Amino acid sequence: MTDQSTKTPNPEAKQNDKPVKRIVVKVGTSSLTDDNGSIQPQKMWALARGVQVLQNKLNCKVSVVSSGAGAVGRERLGLELPLTMPEKQAAAAVGQALLMLDWARAFAPLPVAQLLLTASDIQERERYVNAKNALEASLKFNTIPIINENDSITTSEIKFGDNDTISAWVAYLMDADVLIILTDVDGLYTADPRKHKDAERIRIVEDIAEVEHLAGDAGSSRGTGGMVTKMTAAKIAAEAGIDTIIMSGGGEGLELLAASNLDASELGTRIIAKSQRPARKAWIGQLSKKGTIVIDTGAFQALQQGRSLLSSGIREVTGNFVFGDAIEVLLDGEVVAQGMSNYSSDALTQIKGLKSNKIREVLGYKDYDEAIHRDNLVLK
Repeated sequence: MTDQSTKTPNPEAKQNDKPVKRIVVKVGTSSLTDDNGSIQPQKMWALARGVQVLQNKLNCKVSVVSSGAGAVGRERLGLELPLTMPEKQAAAAVGQALLMLDWARAFAPLPVAQLLLTASDIQERERYVNAKNALEASLKFNTIPIINENDSITTSEIKFGDNDTISAWVAYLMDADVLIILTDVDGLYTADPRKHKDAERIRIVEDIAEVEHLAGDAGSSRGTGGMVTKMTAAKIAAEAGIDTIIMSGGGEGLELLAASNLDASELGTRIIAKSQRPARKAWIGQLSKKGTIVIDTGAFQALQQGRSLLSSGIREVTGNFVFGDAIEVLLDGEVVAQGMSNYSSDALTQIKGLKSNKIREVLGYKDYDEAIHRDNLVLK
C-alpha cells in the first residue's frame, strides 16, 4: 500500500508553523481493549505517557475524549452482548467510575478531571457556557480532562451517539488547534485496506468534501463508530478552523507525532481546515432551528457585507421561537444564513418591514436595534 496526498505536495509544513496551544485526543474503545473487549492497562499507560509527551514537547494543553466505559462495565457486571437499553445504562454507570480510576492511575501524579457531556450541553447556550467554563477551569488547574458521553442517563446518546462527534465538539469548547482521533486504522485510505491490498493511505486532505465518500461503513465491532463518524467529526472541526489527524499507534503513535511536531504524513491522515470561523460562529451554525424568516435582497446584501439583520429587511416570519433561539434566514426559498434572534416570533411578526426607530412605538419596548446581530449570525 502506498501513500498519497490531495492537491498540494506538502502543505503540512505550512500548517506546522501555526502555534499549537490546545489539542484534543480522542481514544476509541478499540484503542483501549483487546479482542475480547477487556481494558488493557498497558495501553492506557502508554496513551497517558503519549499525552504527557505531547504536552511537554509542544508546551500545550491536552484533553482526552475517552470511550470504554461500556466495555469496562460489561466486563465488571459479567454481561454478554447484546444488551438491553437499561443494561447499557447500568454498564456505562459502573464502567465510567472504573474507567476514571484507571485513567487516574495512568496519569498519576497529574490529576485528572471527569466531564460527562450530552448533546444538550452543546446545543443549549447556557449549558454550553457552563460546560466550557468547567473545561477551562480544569485546564487552568493543570488537570487532564477526561471526557465522555453521559451514557448512563441519555438513551439517545447511547443509541445514536459516538465519541468521535463528541471529540469535535470538545475541540470547540476547548478552542483547540488540533483534534487527534486514534483508531485501529492508520488514516483514511482510497479503499478499505483490510479488503483491498492496493489501497493507498491519503496523507493530507485539503478539501474534506472530496474524500467523504471514502469513509465507508462502520469499523471495529468493539466501538460505535467507523471512519464515517471520524470524517463527520473532522468536518465539524473544520468548520471552526481546527485541523484533524486520524491515526493509529496508540501512545507510541502520540509520542512519534510529538517528536515530528505534529507532522502526521508518516503516521496517518491530516485533514486541513480551510475555515477560520470562530468557534462561536461554528456553534451557532449547528443549533437546532426553531423557526424561519424570509428577507429581501437588500437585507441579504447587507449581511454579505458583514452587517446585522434589521427588522426592515424581514418579509415573513414562521415558527414559534423566543429570544435567543436559532432561526433560519431565507431568500427566494433558499437558506442563506442562520442566527440567534433578538426577538420572539410574535414580536418579529409585528415589526417586520419596519425601521428600527419604529420598534418601540409598535412593541412598547426596544431591547435591540437588530433582529439578529452580526456576531450571532452565520452565512451559509
